[in-house]
Amino acid sequence: MRKTLLIAATAFMIASAQAGQEPEAVFAKTCAMCHNGQLPNAPKKGDVAAWQPRLAQGQDVLLKNVVNGLSVMPPRGLCSDCSDEDLAATIGWMSR
Repeated sequence: MRKTLLIAATAFMIASAQAGQEPEAVFAKTCAMCHNGQLPNAPKKGDVAAWQPRLAQGQDVLLKNVVNGLSVMPPRGLCSDCSDEDLAATIGWMSR
């Protein structure tokens, strides 16, 4: 019985674990609608000059702004299934 319980618990944890998402996929799914140039205040992907002042605030501040939303950007950039790590990786990818 104990062994069966352990196997069931392990299987549940594996099934419920969410794998990290690729930054490109997150961008295409939620970020591109604003960060491809449609909104003038949303820095475009790869526009290093536009990202510089945001990056200068530090990763923690930038991630907090994405998680909580800022100005017209909704919380989490509308990516409800993105972890903080997914969002941080996507920020890094977009800002290069």
